[in-house]
Formats: sequence, structure tokens, C-alpha cells
Amino acid sequence: MITGNKGEWSEIYALFKLIGDKKLHPGDSKIKKIQNIVYPILKILRTEVNGNFEYSIEDDLVVISGNEEVFRIAISEFKTKASYLLAKIKVNQGTFSVPEIQQFMQSINCLSLKASSSAKTDITIIVHDQRTELQPSLGFSIKSQLGNPSTLLNAGETTNFIYKIVGVNLSDTDISQINNISSRSKIKDRITEIISKNGKFEFIKTQRTVFSNNLILIDSFLPQILSSVLFQFYSSTLSDTESLVKITEEKNPLGFDTSDKHLFYSYKIKRFLTDIALGMMPSKVWTGQYDATGGYLIVKADGEILCYHVYNKNEFENYLLANTKLETASSTRHGFGELYEESGQLYFKLNLQIRFK
Repeated sequence: MITGNKGEWSEIYALFKLIGDKKLHPGDSKIKKIQNIVYPILKILRTEVNGNFEYSIEDDLVVISGNEEVFRIAISEFKTKASYLLAKIKVNQGTFSVPEIQQFMQSINCLSLKASSSAKTDITIIVHDQRTELQPSLGFSIKSQLGNPSTLLNAGETTNFIYKIVGVNLSDTDISQINNISSRSKIKDRITEIISKNGKFEFIKTQRTVFSNNLILIDSFLPQILSSVLFQFYSSTLSDTESLVKITEEKNPLGFDTSDKHLFYSYKIKRFLTDIALGMMPSKVWTGQYDATGGYLIVKADGEILCYHVYNKNEFENYLLANTKLETASSTRHGFGELYEESGQLYFKLNLQIRFK
């Protein structure tokens, strides 16, 4: 019996739906279909535990090949199964099975909900680009709005930013009082209390050197820019990335020459989000080499599927900026949000975690 959650079943739904539609639609930053652009699907490639399989679309038939076995199934079968599976995903919670779909999966050599862990992509699609007449092979990670929003950047001590507290002398009693604030918005309230005593937050560095160097590789100003965006998040009511970047752009903490209306902060944050989406991890040295997953397939709540890919770089970057937000992870688990002293100097850590809306 195959069981999975909404997100895991969404991967199978995407396979069925794309074969049934026979085409791929790019999306814009508002997760709406870009009109007048469509990519006819030629093949879908999937790595299973028992081998690699091709789903080739020929008129109204799907030719399934792999391990020397070739057979054909009508496109209409995939359309029917996609509709049935979508209905089941919508009404079920937690982990569940769909026996009718499982039988169909086995008949087409689809033996698991997720592609093999050895594969770098959830799904690979070969399309016909009618603008260039090319047939690129595009790798995608599948993100589903049918389940809980996934994280883009996971929290950890690796994503802590360290700030020095300057302009104020706090007693041990003051420090204890501030650290003992335990309200629902305790991090923000502790920051507010420090500022009320004329304390200022001065960014020093990220907690881990590898993360800092990864950021510098993308852009030499990125650690400072992210520290400003992060502090804005923890000291205001804003959380969505686009609004935080806009405020940072207006404040211009790094003093860029904006007389010609250059959007320095937006451009650099987009590059950061793209690199995170396509392979950069805070704990590992980043070479700038994207993995085989060049983009995302978004399974919308109504079942529509849209694609974002570095093949269409601008749309992909705009999507990431407009559809992510910062959130507060566990301060206890990741060791941030308290005043601490080192060599007579007070410091305060803030943590960066980014999630899709």
C-alpha cells in the first residue's frame, strides 16, 4: 500500500496532469498563467527505483518506455486519473492512500510517490520552444499549494546573523529583564526594549563563515543587505520578502547611489533567492553551479500547474521575490534572540528562515 501526504501525492498528480494537458504553462510573479506562451511537452522523464522511464507524447497516446519494455496508453486515461487524484488530495488530511491510483501507477511502472532519491529533480520535461525551435530538457522541483507551504531556506545556527549592541551600557539586571521577556512576539519585544534604552544594532557577521562566504560569492554586499532585511523583519510587522526589500530599498542602509533609480537591493536579493532555490545551502561551500533542478513546478490549489525556470530567468526571480516571506523559527533550538556577552561586549543574534507563502 502506497501512502503519502498532500505534497507527496501532488508529485503523481503533476505527472498525470502534465501528460493529460500535453503542454506546460509558464507563470508570472502573481502565480497566474502568462498568456500567449505555451510549451508543448514532448517527453517526461522520471527516475524510479527500478530504472529510468520515458513518457513520450504522440498525438493522443503516451508511449512509456524503460528497461526495454514499451507500451501505449491513451492520454484520456491520464486526464481521468488526474481529476480523480486531485479530488482525493483535496478531501484527505495527513497521510493517506488512493488504491485506484496506486493500481494505475503500477500499470505504468510508477512505483513510488517521489522520484528516486538519487535523482536531482522531481521531474524532467523535454519541451518544444516555439520561439527558438529548441527542445530543452528542463528539470523541476515540484512545489504544491495543496499542502502546507514549504521552506525555501531552512533555519539553523548556520543562518544566524550576529549584531553588536552599541550606544548603551546595560546592567546585569537590564540584560536579565530583557532576556526574560516571554511574550508571543518576544524577539521583537526584546529588540524594542533594547532600542528604548538607546541601544543600536550593528551587524558584525554571520555565525558560520561558510554561509558568509557563500553570500559574498553571490554579491560582496549581500551579508550586510540581508542583515538589514532581517533586522527590518524582526523590528516591524512586515514579513513578506518583497515588502521588506522595498523598505530596505527606501532606507538605503548601505548608501548606494540611487540617483538614477537603480534597484540595488531588489536585484541582489533576487540573485540570492534564485541561488538558494537552485542549490545553495548555508552549510556547504557554494560554487555557483546550479544542480539539475533548474526551476519549480507550482501545483496550485485549484489543480492548475505553472512552471518557473531559469530558462525564463526574469519570471523565476520575480516569482521568488513575490511569493516568499521571512518567519521566526525556534529561538531555543537555533540559539538566537537573547543578549549575551563576550569580552565585555554585548551581542544579539537573529535567525534567517524563508518560507513560501
